[in-house]
Amino acid sequence: MGSRAEDWFRQAERDVQHARRSLEAGTFEWAAFAAQQAAEKAVKAVFQALGGEARGHSVTHLLAALPPAARPGGELVELAKELDKHYVGPRYPDSFPAGAPMDFYTEAEARRAIDASEQILEHCRRHVLR
Repeated sequence: MGSRAEDWFRQAERDVQHARRSLEAGTFEWAAFAAQQAAEKAVKAVFQALGGEARGHSVTHLLAALPPAARPGGELVELAKELDKHYVGPRYPDSFPAGAPMDFYTEAEARRAIDASEQILEHCRRHVLR
């Protein structure tokens, strides 16, 4: 079976588009989650492009596991740490002591998540679409 890198990356791009649409719709929790998913899939695309396979959902850990030539600098790792916070919280009410995720996510938070995701996608694009 050949590399599925482009498939993973195309889906990452679709996920970030979904994040933007969710932002416009005011569903900020879904915008943040979709941004996290986009970054996760983009990093997994890099693993595929390099002939590897990645497991897990932490963008931070996935980036750290990349070979040195594909690993980003510290700024993107910090952005990944922010995105990792949006993997569970946006989906489950028990992530908060009361209320639902939609009660806690803000437009500013969603915008930051999308920006972080887009920066990680740009880094990954260079390793996937050569």
